[in-house]
Amino acid sequence: MTQTTTQKKSLYEQDLNLWLERSIAQLKSGKLEDIDVANLIEELAGLAARDRRELKNRLTTLLEHLLKRCYVKSEYDYAGWQVTIARTRIEIENILEQSPSLKNYINSPELFQNALQNSLRILRANSDYKSIEFPDSWQFESDIDSVLNIDFWD
Repeated sequence: MTQTTTQKKSLYEQDLNLWLERSIAQLKSGKLEDIDVANLIEELAGLAARDRRELKNRLTTLLEHLLKRCYVKSEYDYAGWQVTIARTRIEIENILEQSPSLKNYINSPELFQNALQNSLRILRANSDYKSIEFPDSWQFESDIDSVLNIDFWD
């Protein structure tokens, strides 16, 4: 007779939401000895990484639309791009308001350059913009306060 061993899945692996609810209840009640520390650390690290990814993605979107507004001559599209610019700026400001320490992250030249390159890749992949000569480098002020406040096309 062949014996099979099945490894019992932890609550974390079975139902993340239930695991979160129980972990919160355990923390609130002070039952720290029952906390699944390893997975709690993993989840907290994931949250920090998620916020950084979110900022990078929103900065990429913002730069993409700023570039379109500055370099693509299409008055028909200006309003839509400007709405996206305004919305994305607000979203970035909201993230930074909730987590002010991320301002150092979003102000890093490496992040800005990476987001700019991603924006250019997106724009250059769009057949509507094949004839547009987007610059390889940002031609304006690149600190986050400027990017969030200046209408570079004026």
